[in-house]
Amino acid sequence: MALGQHNLGTVVAFEFVRTIKKRGFAIATLAIPILLIVVFALVFASNESSKTSADPQKNAQFSFTYSDASGIIKAPGAKVAGGTYTDNPAAAIEAVKNGSSDAFFLYPDDPSKEPVKVYGADKGMFENGKYEAVAKQLLEASAQYDVGSPKLTAALTGTVKFDSETFKDGKVAAGVGGVIPPLLFLVVFYISMILLSNQMLNSTLEEKENRVTEMILTTLNPTTLITGKIISLFMVGLVQILVFLAPVGLAYLFFRDSLALPELSLSSLVFEPGPMIVGALLLLAGFTVFTGTLVAIGAIMPTAKEAGTIFGPLMAMMFIPFYTFSMVISNPGALIVQIFTYFPLTAPVTALLRNAFGTLTPVEAGIVIVELFVVGIAILRLAVHLFRYGSIEYGRKLNIVGTFRRSELAAR
Repeated sequence: MALGQHNLGTVVAFEFVRTIKKRGFAIATLAIPILLIVVFALVFASNESSKTSADPQKNAQFSFTYSDASGIIKAPGAKVAGGTYTDNPAAAIEAVKNGSSDAFFLYPDDPSKEPVKVYGADKGMFENGKYEAVAKQLLEASAQYDVGSPKLTAALTGTVKFDSETFKDGKVAAGVGGVIPPLLFLVVFYISMILLSNQMLNSTLEEKENRVTEMILTTLNPTTLITGKIISLFMVGLVQILVFLAPVGLAYLFFRDSLALPELSLSSLVFEPGPMIVGALLLLAGFTVFTGTLVAIGAIMPTAKEAGTIFGPLMAMMFIPFYTFSMVISNPGALIVQIFTYFPLTAPVTALLRNAFGTLTPVEAGIVIVELFVVGIAILRLAVHLFRYGSIEYGRKLNIVGTFRRSELAAR
C-alpha cells in the first residue's frame, strides 16, 4: 500500500512538472492573459481618449430650426435649446443641405400617426444621433408641460420604478441572485473541459506514440498510472484557471472605473445549500465521465490524429443541450429534455442548467448524480483495462472485445 502511494505521488509529480515545463504549455497558458492585458490596455486608452474628447462636448450646443403643425412644442423651451421657429420647411431643409443650418425638425400635425422628420448636417456616425435625441427630448418636455401632473408624466414616460417580490414555498424567492451561484459550476465545468480535454486525450497517447508504455508498466500498475495522470491534469487545470483569472481580477480591483467594468455586489447573490451541493456533485460526476471517456479513447487509438475523429463529436455533446435551452428552462418535462438529463454525455450540462434555474427536483438530482458517478467510475475502470492491453498496440486501433478475451486467457 505504501509502495502504491509512493508510486502515485511520483506519477503525479512527474506528470505535473513535465506538463508545465513544456514550451507549448507556457505559450498556451500565457497567451490568453497577455491578450487580455493588451485588450484592457487598449480599452483603457480608448476610454481616456473618449473622455478627453467628450469633456468639451458636454456643454456644446447646435442651432436648429423647427416647424410645428401639432402645436405641442413650446417656443420658450425650444429657444433655450437653441431652436428657432420657421414657417418655411422647404427653405429650412435647403439651409441644412447647403450647410448654413445645423438641423431642422418638422413636427407633423399628429406625431402619434406620422413620424417627426429630422434633417441634420452630417457630423459622423456617432454625432448624428444628437439631432434625433434633441428633437425627441423637446417633444417630450413640451408634452409633459401640457400634462401638468408629475404623476401622470411619470406614468406616461415610463420613469415609474417597480419593486417586485416572488415567493416559493412560503418564502421570498431568490430570483436571479439565486441562479448565478449554482450556474458558476457550469462555467467551471466548461472551462475545465476546454482547458484539459486535449491533455486528457494525449495523456495516454503520448507514451504510446513514444513507445515507452511497456517499460513504464513493468514498474507501475496501470490503475496507479491513470489515477496519477488524472490528478496531475486536475492540478494543471487549476494553474491555468488561476493564470487566466489573474488579469481579470487585477483589472477589476484597480482599473474598474477606467475600463467601465460593471460593479458586482455579492450581497445580491443567494447561496442556497441544496443547489450548491447538487451543483458541486454534478460537476465532479460530469468531470469523471468525460475524463474516463477521453482516457479510454486515448487507450484505444494508436495516434492523436486518429483520436481526433472521435474527440470532436465528443466535445460537441457538451454544447448540444444549449440548442434546447428554452425548453430546459420552461418545459423540463419535455421528452428531449428528459433524454438530455439522463444521457451520460449530455447530463452534466443539462442537469447543471436545470439545477441553477430550479427545475431539477431532488429525486432527479439524486438519480443523475448516482448515474454519472457509476458510469464515470465504470468508464475509468474500462480505460485502465484498455490501457493495459492497448499500450502495445502501436500501429492499429485496439480491439476492445479482444482485450477481454486476452484477460480471460491470462486469468486461466
